[in-house]
Amino acid sequence: MNSLAFPLQLTFKITTFSNDFMAFDANGNTVAYVRQKMLKIFEEVQVYTDDSRSELNYTIRANKWLDFSATYTFTNRSGMEIGRIVRKGWASLWKSHYEILDERQQQDLLVREENPWAKVFDSILGEIPGLGMLTGYMFHPSYIVTRPDGTQVVRLKKEPSFFGRKFSIDKLAAFESGEEERILLGLMMLILLERQRG
Repeated sequence: MNSLAFPLQLTFKITTFSNDFMAFDANGNTVAYVRQKMLKIFEEVQVYTDDSRSELNYTIRANKWLDFSATYTFTNRSGMEIGRIVRKGWASLWKSHYEILDERQQQDLLVREENPWAKVFDSILGEIPGLGMLTGYMFHPSYIVTRPDGTQVVRLKKEPSFFGRKFSIDKLAAFESGEEERILLGLMMLILLERQRG
């Protein structure tokens, strides 16, 4: 997942029991098929080349079971660790806050929710019978990825869609070495985590 044509479109499949989604580049080409393994003690996500699931490119694994601030480690097909995403527990109560670490476990990037009210209204109205199906068209949480110096690199945004199943990733700055891969894996995990929260 390097040198991709942005923006990327992520679409959840609603015909499966598992939390699966596909990622497409700006030309409509499939760049990843993401599958969250069900009934695992430690959360695990597998990233394939496409929905045939014949070629596994990455695995993302939690270091703890149901922890408020778990760390999710990215490994490539060779089993080598290439980075991590860490949810900052208490800091994420109101406004989601994550850190992406590099392969040396040094802080590389920050991910913050831009407008927490969008998620609050999305969650509240999603619980109202009949209205829940429409929230996908009304409220659109977004997340911004920045470097420690404040440079904005990427924006992840929920797009208007039935059942809130579509997201987009826009590139805001040129990537530095290794950033693109870590950002995309981090945002794929973030989508799964935040979607569970509402």
